[in-house]
Amino acid sequence: MLTILQQVSRERVSKIIYPPKEDVFSAFHLTPFQSIKVVIIGQDPYYNINQAHGLAFSVKFGFNIPPSLKNIYREITNNFNFPNDYYSHGCLLRWARQGVFLLNSILTVESGKPRSHVKLGWEQFTNQVIVYISTFLSNVIFLLWGRDAQQKKDFINCHKHIVLCASHPSPLAVYRSFFGCRHFIKTNSILFEQKKNVIFW
Repeated sequence: MLTILQQVSRERVSKIIYPPKEDVFSAFHLTPFQSIKVVIIGQDPYYNINQAHGLAFSVKFGFNIPPSLKNIYREITNNFNFPNDYYSHGCLLRWARQGVFLLNSILTVESGKPRSHVKLGWEQFTNQVIVYISTFLSNVIFLLWGRDAQQKKDFINCHKHIVLCASHPSPLAVYRSFFGCRHFIKTNSILFEQKKNVIFW
């Protein structure tokens, strides 16, 4: 971890790195360990100016909703019969504060260069985060969208947790199995059965 942080710090001297230093671990600050009810795993942060703020699939207030999140919102509105204009922004702080742990596999990225920090070692850290959640919590709902996220299933004890899989919500894959997966209404049904507060999506 120290090696990763030192490398990212060196890159910030001459390059633009997202998210800002103070936001890299936002998911951990906003969703305390014992409050985790749902885990959504993303890939690396958004790489355009001022979008990424440390939560998978989320962008800061005031910025356009990215295509993958638009598709996530579309699935939610279909699950719950919300109006099509229900969502006016792409900031998922509300989810994080309800126990939805929005974890990217890779926590930093160089501006304009998707997956530029793949080889820094972030996944060694985030894989162990998943193992820790799997080991020390019970009945967590993991939403694994796309091939990369589904590879994390190897780190999850499926006998004590619930794992729901679908294709990635990106425009290239969303029609394979994401649309119609009903993960959001299924998640709330499971939480209701567990006598936990459902998520106000």
